[in-house]
Amino acid sequence: MHMRPRTALTTTASGVLTLSLAVLSTAPAAAHGTLTDPVSRVSACFAEGPEHPRSAACKAMVAAGGTQPLYDWNEVNIGDAAGRHRRIIPDGKLCSAGRAKYKGLDLPRADWPGTRLAPGAHTFRYRATAPHRGTFELYLTKDGYDPKKPLKWSDLEAKPFAKVTDPPLRGGSYVFDGTVPKRSGRHLVYSIWQRSDSPEAFYTCSDVDFGRAPAAAQAAPAASAPSEQQLAEAAAKSTVAHGGHGGTGEHGGTGAHSGEAPAAQVVAAKAGNAPAPQGGALAETGGDGTTTALVTGGAGALAVGGGVLLFTARRRAARRRA
Repeated sequence: MHMRPRTALTTTASGVLTLSLAVLSTAPAAAHGTLTDPVSRVSACFAEGPEHPRSAACKAMVAAGGTQPLYDWNEVNIGDAAGRHRRIIPDGKLCSAGRAKYKGLDLPRADWPGTRLAPGAHTFRYRATAPHRGTFELYLTKDGYDPKKPLKWSDLEAKPFAKVTDPPLRGGSYVFDGTVPKRSGRHLVYSIWQRSDSPEAFYTCSDVDFGRAPAAAQAAPAASAPSEQQLAEAAAKSTVAHGGHGGTGEHGGTGAHSGEAPAAQVVAAKAGNAPAPQGGALAETGGDGTTTALVTGGAGALAVGGGVLLFTARRRAARRRA
């Protein structure tokens, strides 16, 4: 006699749980990072201090695009790249990934802070503020590279000298080994991190010095990566989400990736009711076991609604039994 209310209660709870899990699994998750060994341009300038950089190159970068790109040092990305890097990033804009926000990184000059690099075995480090599965590819500029000219795809070797999929994450950085080709003088390491759980990709330019440069080469300061203390102190000024920190993105997104759609929009997109977030925004993603999803109001409201439904069903069942 009381089986029907219990069945209804069980069905309601099951439905709420299923819907809650659907929202949680489709909520967009931020993934951000940059190469820190060798030190990327954006990371080196951030380490100098966004408001008062020391080097001439970093001062020029700030003059070109302001300080915000440095506070958002881990967001040089394209949300819907899907491996189309050479087709969608124009020559001369490789370091900014074609994004106007980071145009200062494309300045052609020989005095960017650089990292000493030697041919042979090297351990690379990529600082990840939110980890995700994916593949890293590192390219080196060819002999004859001129840092005073805009960087073109043809300046890079056709194949990466280092490539790794899902490297280990140690102390907040992806760590992997590679063999650096022989070079001399100033060169550039270009890295591409293409996620496998999303079409999103990240890009970095790291200026390196192999030594034995021509006497006419312009001297450049040594690059340093920012400390954990620097990152923590400046996190409040970031406009993108990383490691639980949220802000307002350049495309109007809040509390998540720059331009990222809220969880409810992503759910609607899956249901065919709205377009999935693309472009400069973080593309629709799933996570892996290491990802901390940025679940926003949609899931929270659903949980509250589920609680109300369960409470109502229980009260009705109790009344019928009485």
